[in-house]
Amino acid sequence: MELWELFSTFFIIGFVSFGGGYAMIPIIESEVSQHGWMTTQQFTDIIAISGMSPGPVTANSAILVGYSTAGLAGAISSALGILLPAIIFVTVIATFFSKLNHYPVIQSMFYGLRPIVTSLILFAAISLALSNHMIAPYFSWHTISLLLVFGLSLFALMKLRWHPAYVIILSGLVGVVLYS
Repeated sequence: MELWELFSTFFIIGFVSFGGGYAMIPIIESEVSQHGWMTTQQFTDIIAISGMSPGPVTANSAILVGYSTAGLAGAISSALGILLPAIIFVTVIATFFSKLNHYPVIQSMFYGLRPIVTSLILFAAISLALSNHMIAPYFSWHTISLLLVFGLSLFALMKLRWHPAYVIILSGLVGVVLYS
């Protein structure tokens, strides 16, 4: 029964979530929390691991949630659930996209979806920060240091063009030094 619950939950997430990647994280977090599969801290750790692992962050996080919940069978069930809607959707879209892409209404629709994807990603970041008490209601050394690590990580990614894996590893090492 747990395998079916993992599959159906991730299938629904995959079916109703547009924007992919980090835009799906708030939905996954909500479902994981509602089912009691893991704590918010465990989920945040899974997102960090998923983000630095090869492949899509949503598939990686679904696999890790499934594995932590029901072992290898749970990982497979979750992976199939999250990936199957995309396979179906993209296959259907691919058959019609080349025929419909030249219509202005279709082009306008895709243009209108761009800011929504960005806002979903920002929502995911803010939700994770608030739910993990990374942003305290007051400024303490801890809050300031987390914001500093955040800012430096963003600088390394955007200006220095570091690979995300390097930034994640370095941030983990900084975490060991600052918070151990």
